[in-house]
Amino acid sequence: MLARIKARGVGWVFSPTDFLDLGSRHAVDKALSRMTAAGAIRRISRGLYDVPRRHPIVGLTGPSIDKFAKALGAKLGTRLQPTGAYAANLLGLSDQVPAKVVFLTDGRGRRARLGKLDIVFRQTSPRNMATAGRISGLLIQALRYLGKTHVNDDTVARLDRNLSADDKRQLLKDVTHAPVWIGNIIRQLAAKE
Repeated sequence: MLARIKARGVGWVFSPTDFLDLGSRHAVDKALSRMTAAGAIRRISRGLYDVPRRHPIVGLTGPSIDKFAKALGAKLGTRLQPTGAYAANLLGLSDQVPAKVVFLTDGRGRRARLGKLDIVFRQTSPRNMATAGRISGLLIQALRYLGKTHVNDDTVARLDRNLSADDKRQLLKDVTHAPVWIGNIIRQLAAKE
């Protein structure tokens, strides 16, 4: 089990369900408990672990928000879609680092903590989850957060620089899931390919 963890490397967030092919749930839980006590792995939340990452200046650092959320979503069997300031930050449209990160989910709503950061999983409609996990979902949520009046030529230019040709093709495939004003921006980006 430790060999598999080390092969995935530092930063991987995992749960006991990732190892059920190696033994019973009780045996996996016991092994993870022993590795945690030995300091080989760290328990970051109920049922979630990672390999501690050491920074030369700040010491132990937490896992990335995205990896934590994906592992929790996989553990719960739900899809997730970043939204708000976090989505805008991921696309390079905002330098704001939110104090509370919100993910839309097709599962039930809940809250989690990662260190001092609040992570909210907000249940939403299937329409909002139609593009979950794709660049189009991220772009739609980021632009919704910024609002129609705050999206200008500079925003479109920044997106054009940050998106690959494959990303733009995916956006065009998902344009029907976007509000009309965001669909117009997607078409504008696709035309620059």
